[in-house]
Amino acid sequence: MNNIQTLMKEHDPFTLEIVRESLLSIGEEMFHTLARTSMSPIIYEVLDFACGLTDRQGQLLTQGNGVAGFIGTLSYMVKDVINKYGSTNEIKPGDIFIINDPYGGGGTHLSDVGLVMPVFYKEQLLGFSANKAHWTEVGGKDPGSFTNDSTDIYQEGLQFPCIKLCEEGKMNDALVEMIKSNVRFPELSVGDMWAQIAALKIGGKRFNELCERYGKDTVEASINLLLYQGEQMALKEIAKLPNGTYKAQNFIDGDGLGNGPFPIQVTVTITDDEFICDFRGSHPQVPGPINGSYTTLVTDIRTIFLAITNPSQDVNDGVFRPLKVITDRASIFSAERPAPVSNYWESGSSGADLVWQALASILPGRLTAGHFLSVCSVTLSGNHPDFGDPYLLVEPSVGGWGAGEKHDGQRGQFCIGDGETYNIPAEIAEARYGVMIDEYRLNCDGKGAGQFIGGAGTIRSYRILSDQAKATVTYGRHLYAPWGVNGGEEGSTNRFYILKSDGTSDGPYGMYARYPLRDGDVLKLVTGTGGGYGNPYLRPVNQVIRDVKNGYFSVEDAEEKFGVVMDRQTCRFIRETEKRKQFLENMS
Repeated sequence: MNNIQTLMKEHDPFTLEIVRESLLSIGEEMFHTLARTSMSPIIYEVLDFACGLTDRQGQLLTQGNGVAGFIGTLSYMVKDVINKYGSTNEIKPGDIFIINDPYGGGGTHLSDVGLVMPVFYKEQLLGFSANKAHWTEVGGKDPGSFTNDSTDIYQEGLQFPCIKLCEEGKMNDALVEMIKSNVRFPELSVGDMWAQIAALKIGGKRFNELCERYGKDTVEASINLLLYQGEQMALKEIAKLPNGTYKAQNFIDGDGLGNGPFPIQVTVTITDDEFICDFRGSHPQVPGPINGSYTTLVTDIRTIFLAITNPSQDVNDGVFRPLKVITDRASIFSAERPAPVSNYWESGSSGADLVWQALASILPGRLTAGHFLSVCSVTLSGNHPDFGDPYLLVEPSVGGWGAGEKHDGQRGQFCIGDGETYNIPAEIAEARYGVMIDEYRLNCDGKGAGQFIGGAGTIRSYRILSDQAKATVTYGRHLYAPWGVNGGEEGSTNRFYILKSDGTSDGPYGMYARYPLRDGDVLKLVTGTGGGYGNPYLRPVNQVIRDVKNGYFSVEDAEEKFGVVMDRQTCRFIRETEKRKQFLENMS
């Protein structure tokens, strides 16, 4: 505190704020640079990447984010570079480091490739420019690289263990050639790599321009202020939370190899100045690729921590200083080499969901009932029916979110780990890949009843237009539905079906690797409805009627779940059931 007071006396506070805001804008400019220059729809359409700046110690200053699951991974990447090269003075101007190690260094899975570039100002290390992006391909045994039946990391693609891609301005051409020779779509992967480099350089350039304009001392003073303010805002919000210890238990469905379900648990302790999440006692790492690294767990817990404390807060490492995350070594939340991690998001998002579940009833203004949780990833590969060229479609799916204290759940949104991402638009999918999209609509399955109802998931059907296509689908939360709160009904599970051209069908499935598809087959993807909030009898009659007319619930649902009897032909209100009347009388 004394240092901050001294800093404010020595520097004009208005200038410090200007520099602080300029730092934040650099992260956004890096983000848009990468999106505009990338080659792959998973980046420029889905926005599966993040960009940002750190100080010279690797503390995150600003992050332009598409994927919430990358919050904080950049600082871990930079610290890995510092630990490996800093002590031997091997960090030089013009260096660029490449890293996708899932067990450290900000790792998630191998497809998420990080680049780190030191930023020097007048030969002094100022900080680092960093980004992480999902490459369409990093090799491995399956198209798209991440799969749901790998048994070790070596099946999942190329590993970059924090090595130099560029040394003092000279590209490592041998490494680039090796990448080209080991990925199925080299023009996409290498093109995205150059887009990442462009974003790094724009970050470094703008960082230097700040120093030229305001002076290095002022910029570093503003950095200290930025981190301090982030910490103080987090502490202020934590002080508003009810102190205590809160617990939750749940399951991760399975690992893709037929094993599971796997029990997981958390104990959340809130004090005046700390927010501690202890996952010890959760299941050890498993044979299949739904393991996550400790970095993955921390990143997902940071996401829910922001939701609980201050969702509008700009992200920097100061914000997370009061947060502590604890887990056992070699657990499903902190896998160690050579455990497979292709579908790491299943464990990471489940960790965040546990904290969410533990605190939802005591923080109704911030947390809703449970949502569909999984990234629900889809990888479709085959040959284009018109050109014969190989195609690879990779995207997440949207689903239903849980209802809150004063509102219904959101419909057709991405899961907590995906954040501000998008589907590949139907027009682009049909133009670039060998598919037609037969339908894309809400999944109104009558689940998630409550005073406030859970948001509907979606149904998306891909019609395959060529033979010898394959689908690898990973839909978590296919056994255990999203939980309700305060008497609200649970939601529904995620699943998918195959409607074959011969009129038969197969499914439902949660996970399947390389399902063989032929011309005319339909891959029908169904995501779940979120949990409800509050007893369904408390939902007003006119709202229940509106729900039925909108197709969210049937006339039968209205009577059975809400106690509202309606005419089956006209949806005209007839009466309330005796159970509903009795419940409301007891409430009054």
